[in-house]
Amino acid sequence: MSSRTFTVGGMTCGHCARSVTEELSELPGVTDVQVTVASGQVSVLSEQELSRDEVTAAITEAGYTITDWPGAN
Repeated sequence: MSSRTFTVGGMTCGHCARSVTEELSELPGVTDVQVTVASGQVSVLSEQELSRDEVTAAITEAGYTITDWPGAN
């Protein structure tokens, strides 16, 4: 299992959180997505490490941007 936490900018409500959760949940191997709108924190649990490119594409599809990606990937 792999866990990744990053920050997404522009989320302001439950609808935002659902959009981000929906897009990330469609990535192969994702088993859980937790979104905290107030801080913009998003945590993703997956069966394998997700690349920054695939996560960025999912966040962009939801209409948002990653503003902080701790560590290297």
